[in-house]
Amino acid sequence: MPFPRKLLPLAIRIRSPVINSHLFARRFSSYTRLAENSQQPVPKPSANPKPTPVPRSGSELPVYPLVAIFFLGSGLFYLLVKQREGQSKQHYQMPERIRDNPPKDAPLKAPLRPRTQNPNMPVITDQLPAPTRSNPLFSSAQTTVIFVLGGPGAGKGTQCARLVRDYGFAHLSAGDLLREEQERPGSQFGDMIREFIREGKIVPKEVTIQLVENRMVEAEKEGRHRFLIDGFPRQLDQATAFEQKVCISAFTLFFDCPEDEMQRRLLDRGKTSGRSDDNMESIKKRFRTFVETSMPVVDMFEKEGKVVKVNAFKTPDEVYDDVKAKFAERGLHPTT
Repeated sequence: MPFPRKLLPLAIRIRSPVINSHLFARRFSSYTRLAENSQQPVPKPSANPKPTPVPRSGSELPVYPLVAIFFLGSGLFYLLVKQREGQSKQHYQMPERIRDNPPKDAPLKAPLRPRTQNPNMPVITDQLPAPTRSNPLFSSAQTTVIFVLGGPGAGKGTQCARLVRDYGFAHLSAGDLLREEQERPGSQFGDMIREFIREGKIVPKEVTIQLVENRMVEAEKEGRHRFLIDGFPRQLDQATAFEQKVCISAFTLFFDCPEDEMQRRLLDRGKTSGRSDDNMESIKKRFRTFVETSMPVVDMFEKEGKVVKVNAFKTPDEVYDDVKAKFAERGLHPTT
């Protein structure tokens, strides 16, 4: 028989106390357990706690592939940069059809010519350096070249004047040639030479060699084949370039003199010479330049057995007697 619907509210009211009592019992038991747990003593932390191991993940990314990729990328980038630099250094090459057959309306560029020449002044052409030659311009079998070196004030000019008088040499002073060129009207290199001389520096070898060569050509036309080149070469590269392009030297005449004696001579000469480099500041610079640049030239030729050393601390007459004796040992004798 089905439960009458009219009695349903009465049944609910009858069962409600029972249901409520069950809920109260369950909640009371849960509160009781919570209280018991809270009364248990809390464990004290140990003095040396052990770190809790962190579980390792199985999806860890390897490091070696990343390092390899980094270095590979860096290497490729370096090669790319070098390739770009090489391309930027390449010069544009004119196509052969244009180089061999220039347009008819293309302007013609006349070759450079020497400046107007004063017969008494050497001239430097505008084209420097001088053309490269496979052989020297003058043969050492027919032309005698003697380099004359020594510190400033060693007496090179005095002794060269006597050698010119007795041996028939043509005296070419590199310093005089440079000073003449700097004073020549319209000289392209006058200001540059003046600045180098004032600072006690060495003029570029192309300029000096061209001046010396021009004067030698003039002397050869006059039938003179013996040359004293005074104050040259001042550097190793000057010596090498001159012997490759102009003439191989016979030997180097070196006047050895103490620095304090050379300084005294220069200061005395400066009272009457009027030279801009005969002052204490320029003298010290010239001494330093000679020791640093010209002495290696003397050392190089001395190793080749091509140096005649003379003590220049003596009187001019005594020095010249030593020079004549050394020349006789080399087979050179006075012509007058």
